[in-house]
Amino acid sequence: MRRPSVHAVRSAWLASIACAVVLAGGLTACSKSQNTSETSSNVSNTQSGAPAASSAPKTIGVSLLDLEAQFYQTMEQGMKDQAATYGYTIAFQDANHDQAKQTSQVEDFISRRVDAIILSPADSKAVGPAIVEANNAHIPVFTADIASTASVGSVVSHVASDNVQGGKVAADLLGNALHGQGTIAIIDEPEVTSVQDRVRGFKQELGAKFPSIAIVTDQPAGGSRKKASDVMDNLMQQFPNLSGVFGINDDSALGALAAIRSAGKVGKIKIVGYDATPEAKKAIDSGAMVGDPEQHPDQIGKLTIDQIHVYFSGGSPPPKLPVTVGSYSGK
Repeated sequence: MRRPSVHAVRSAWLASIACAVVLAGGLTACSKSQNTSETSSNVSNTQSGAPAASSAPKTIGVSLLDLEAQFYQTMEQGMKDQAATYGYTIAFQDANHDQAKQTSQVEDFISRRVDAIILSPADSKAVGPAIVEANNAHIPVFTADIASTASVGSVVSHVASDNVQGGKVAADLLGNALHGQGTIAIIDEPEVTSVQDRVRGFKQELGAKFPSIAIVTDQPAGGSRKKASDVMDNLMQQFPNLSGVFGINDDSALGALAAIRSAGKVGKIKIVGYDATPEAKKAIDSGAMVGDPEQHPDQIGKLTIDQIHVYFSGGSPPPKLPVTVGSYSGK
């Protein structure tokens, strides 16, 4: 066996002395560079009182109901801006009101090993199995704007407008515009929990404050402007003396407005939407619509990312985080 040279022995001896001196000063600088980095990070976190966290950048997969809708585009921007403040990477997909498509998007997020998933469910009941798949992959799921009502699947936190309160705002706007009298229709999207909540709040407030206003029909249109226009055409034929309409989002309200304008009944049939998008605000300012409950999708997006940051930091986000809805009735 070949013996080590005197030079090698001397070098090792000097290195051990240097290491001992450094350790005596309270540093851990004699391990491999990778271990040094990890240990220093853990020491820093422990001293600051924060839980130890991986230094690897986090990736969030997001599937929103309809990225062609201005509401979700604004929410998307709110998420992007807040994710950037934390250094998170964020990837968006458009579910386009299709639960099968959204489930496939969740499976893609899982295969990409994202660190968290945000969903605005295309179908509040049918989304459950997709959430279960993420749960089984140990990926936390958050919902924004639309909640899951499925009997399976665990969601860490849900951030949304207080839609029951928003529905009451819509009832007040329409009821006051009609001076407490008349017949109205609802253009609905009953598959979605946020819509269910706003319709419930609308009916509660209308019954309590405006008992002489009758809801003659509640028709689904899938939140689509084109479908809402077609539904409104039929409603005007079926109910020629209709006084007002509540569209559960601004696409529904603006679709109804298009049909009402074609029939020459702008101002005769009072319209209330929901969201207060820029296009709807223009219609309200011009007098073509009465007003809107005003959501804050940018805040919903921002707060959802904040809850994910709390979770990544070892905290416990609230199961539900409601965002107050305002009222817009023109400049």
